[in-house]
Amino acid sequence: MTIGDRIFERLGEIGMTQKEFSEKTGISQSTISEWKCKRTNPTSEKIMIICDTLNVTPEWILSGSSKTGNRGNELPWYVIDRSTELGRLVSQYRELDEKQRARVMGYLEALRAMDGKT
Repeated sequence: MTIGDRIFERLGEIGMTQKEFSEKTGISQSTISEWKCKRTNPTSEKIMIICDTLNVTPEWILSGSSKTGNRGNELPWYVIDRSTELGRLVSQYRELDEKQRARVMGYLEALRAMDGKT
C-alpha cells in the first residue's frame, strides 16, 4: 500500500472529502488527485500536516506499521520529541549510570504501587 493509498483509506474512514482535506491542509486538489492516481507521493514537508489532519502518526502514513486506533502493528519503540517533558526525562535517564537507573525504576514502581497501578 502506498502513502496515497493510506491517505485515501483514512479519508474514507473519517468521511472527509478530497475537497475538505484540501481546505484543511492547504494542499491543492490537483496535487491530491495526483496522489490518488499514484503518479506522485506527498513531499516530506506535507507529511506532518497530513498526519495532523487525518489524526494518524507519521509512521503509519509512511509505512502502515504503527498503531493508531485499530490500524497497523504496535511498534516495539517510541518516537519522542526531545523538547517535551517526556523527551527531557528520557535524555536525563540516559545520562544516569546503571545503579542510578535502577533507583529511578524503583521510585517509579513505588509511585505506581501507591496508586494501585502495579
